[in-house]
Amino acid sequence: MGGMSPLLRRKEKKRPDERMVTLIGKPGCHLCDDAQEVIEKVCAEVGAPWEKKDISQDAELYRLYWEQIPVVLVDGEQHTFWRVNPDRLRRALEG
Repeated sequence: MGGMSPLLRRKEKKRPDERMVTLIGKPGCHLCDDAQEVIEKVCAEVGAPWEKKDISQDAELYRLYWEQIPVVLVDGEQHTFWRVNPDRLRRALEG
């Protein structure tokens, strides 16, 4: 496999408890509240940890995401924004 293109190599599959879901939002955002409900439910079902970050407390997050909140990251990579589809999030976490 040493000569195989990186595009063709499969990533090592992680268990849900080895993943990290990050919700980026701000207080008073009803879409953020809706996203949190979905994230809490899905993460509890699959055993994945999650965290919440407030763009009003972080200038870099604000610069990157202010037009898209809520934004959901999985392992630091953008998964979705505005609305969270529970089935899609579950598939992402379960691999």
